Amino acid sequence: MDLERKLEYENFLDTLPPVEFCSVYGSSIHSNNVNKTSMIDYILGVADPLQWHSENLKINRNHYISGVADHAGVSVHFNPFVSHNGLKLKYGVVRMHDLVQHIIGWETFYLSGRLQKPVISIFDNMKIKELNSVNLRVATAAALLFLPSKFSEEELYAQISSLSYMGDLRMHFAEDKNKVKKIVRGKLCYSKKMHDPFVKEFAASDLLQVSSSMDEKASMIQGFQIRTGLSSTRSFVSHLPQPIQSQMTIKLGEDKVFDKSGHAVSVVAIRRRKECVDCLQKILRSKVMISSARQAAAGLLTAGAVGSLRYLGNKMHKALKSWL
Repeated sequence: MDLERKLEYENFLDTLPPVEFCSVYGSSIHSNNVNKTSMIDYILGVADPLQWHSENLKINRNHYISGVADHAGVSVHFNPFVSHNGLKLKYGVVRMHDLVQHIIGWETFYLSGRLQKPVISIFDNMKIKELNSVNLRVATAAALLFLPSKFSEEELYAQISSLSYMGDLRMHFAEDKNKVKKIVRGKLCYSKKMHDPFVKEFAASDLLQVSSSMDEKASMIQGFQIRTGLSSTRSFVSHLPQPIQSQMTIKLGEDKVFDKSGHAVSVVAIRRRKECVDCLQKILRSKVMISSARQAAAGLLTAGAVGSLRYLGNKMHKALKSWL
């Protein structure tokens, strides 16, 4: 990301009330995307969304088609189809407290999933980037549960990017079928920078073996081999957010183990790796399906029927092109 483009994205914040956090994502920011006319997505964290929107309505009333729905969808209000200096933007506003809960607890897997993929951090007054390292470690652990015993570097980052699309209703009819591949290939170096510390952490714990080789272009590539026994499976599950582990315990049962201090603690009962992975997949699919449906419904309320149909039409056009 060159400085000029980052400043261009940052300049948009000057037209809005103050925010405490801002990150940018979307296909337009990917280096391999030749179409730079796609909408750029902003996530804005603020202390009080209602107060923020009240101030923003005075400045940018044209950004709103209908009233603010603070608690509709997944606690994120989006204003799409905003024009700024020749760019097409969509920005979502979320309460900082809710953003933190999204990141550390995967309550809806909506924002946490987006922050697991390459984004550009524009402004961070609350050290969300540091907090997001918890989210990245968890996403790496979850992805390693879904992967086979041997896999490539690209397959690892593709699996991480795929987590937040499990059960997403849009993936069936309104998304580019190659979306995950484009995310990974367009931002491979950024994906590696984000997740490599946790790959090394798991390798140091002897849960993962890393090998390096040269491809036909004389570039260094990594391959991985993972331990798939019950011990490693339990270890990866132990990194998942506590709410996710609690849901798995309801479905799979619980075991009692002793921690380092000698206290008995409850953990997810894992008898077979496949049973455990299937359980986790169902939980994530359910979370993503519900949150994507709620956000779509909230979009109808906040962007209006015409705006929502326009956005859906753009998505379906991209999806159709990917299949032809």
